[in-house]
Amino acid sequence: MVFSSLLFLFRFLAIVLPLYFIVPNRMRNLVLFLASLVFYAWGEPVYVVLMLFSTVVDYTSGRMVARNLERGNRGKARIFVAVSMVVNLSLLGFFKYGDFIIENINAVFGTRIGAMNLGLPIGISFYTFQTMSYTVDVYRGDAKVQKNIISFGAYVALFPQLIAGPIVRFQTIAEQLNHRIHTMAQTSYGITRFMTGLGKKVLLANNIGLVWTEISAIAPENLSMLTAWIGIIAFSLQLYFDFSGYSDMAIGLGEIFGFHFLENFNYPYMSRSITEFWRRWHISLGTWFREYVYIPLGGNRKGKGRQICNIAVVWFLTGLWHGASWNFVIWGLYFCVLLILEKLFLLKVLERIPAVFGHIYTLFLVVVSWAIFSYNDMTDGAAYIKTMFGMGTGGLTDERGLYLLMSNAVLFVILIVAATNLPSKLISRVFAPETENPDRAAAVEAGTGVYGARKYQVVYTILQSVFIVGIFLWATAYLVDSSFNPFLYFRF
Repeated sequence: MVFSSLLFLFRFLAIVLPLYFIVPNRMRNLVLFLASLVFYAWGEPVYVVLMLFSTVVDYTSGRMVARNLERGNRGKARIFVAVSMVVNLSLLGFFKYGDFIIENINAVFGTRIGAMNLGLPIGISFYTFQTMSYTVDVYRGDAKVQKNIISFGAYVALFPQLIAGPIVRFQTIAEQLNHRIHTMAQTSYGITRFMTGLGKKVLLANNIGLVWTEISAIAPENLSMLTAWIGIIAFSLQLYFDFSGYSDMAIGLGEIFGFHFLENFNYPYMSRSITEFWRRWHISLGTWFREYVYIPLGGNRKGKGRQICNIAVVWFLTGLWHGASWNFVIWGLYFCVLLILEKLFLLKVLERIPAVFGHIYTLFLVVVSWAIFSYNDMTDGAAYIKTMFGMGTGGLTDERGLYLLMSNAVLFVILIVAATNLPSKLISRVFAPETENPDRAAAVEAGTGVYGARKYQVVYTILQSVFIVGIFLWATAYLVDSSFNPFLYFRF
């Protein structure tokens, strides 16, 4: 797919950005809409029709919901909300889960129904959730109806985050669709954020991904315990930097085009509990399920028993959302059990013990979860987990594991540190405003020139520019010489 080529994205932006800023403000949504359709159609020429159909259905449903609410007819308004949900979920179910359903029917009833072998439309899991949330938000009164279909189409097809999120709820950018402000500061921040994401993907995720690719190609039962842990830790880091890198790039491009997307990651590997982890990981997905599934089911308002059932429903659906395979369902239910245990008593225990034990507990369980997540074949996944716990045939250590550990030790250290907030805290400490750094404020007041605000700003600007240019050149060198290597979440 073309979406795997970041070089294509650079060429695409080189055409779209000048055009976007040249045209009058009233035409910018049209440029974004058409450019996004071209971007999507370049890789999915057939399925762009599917996205346009979904856009028209939800635009029409939103208008009808608003019209009936104005007339005081909430019953008819609910019908159009239902129409939106049925159409969107039917499309998602047919294209993403059709063959999965057929496979399970054949397995249970011994039938021989042929698979449809349909390609998964890229990004359908993300834009389907966005369009559904729009209709619901209009019904709830959380968002005003969008009467301009071009502006609504720009929201649905917005290419920076179309393929792998973050899931942008309409109410978040409703005002920005019609009234956007572009400033140099915002554009500068957008470029920096985009380059940060590019570096995460190309320089960090792709390189540590080579370790996981090598290890996952070996039969799990033949790995040593050490090699299995090196592999799954490598995958854990790859997945984080790959997905958060895409989110950073999407947020950065959004800023350039005048949109403020919400954060999608907040250093999840620093969490002290599974509950906290899921407040920090894929925030937009967690928010969507909370707002449109968990709370409508009753949330925690109807007793512990009902709350546990609601958590189970949400995490069954969360697992299934990630893919048409039973390993994803088991992965979701794995977290469901852990979250229920934390709700019942574990959180209170974690609050009383030293923070370091909470971090170890969380990281251990999350890393194990990625072993379930990474293998669609559950037999291989189970074998890999057994090897992680010393029950494979490869022993505790082997030469391959020791070699991979030693040859990638520096890379592991860099990624582990980069997955925390230590780098950002250090930068903030060095370049913070005088009011936030008492030592520097005192030095400025005393007239010590080296601590002057202007010098700090100049140094920071120079270093930031070097950082951006360096990442761009280094990443481009990698991309020119790289093979097919898409973002991991493109398959969801």
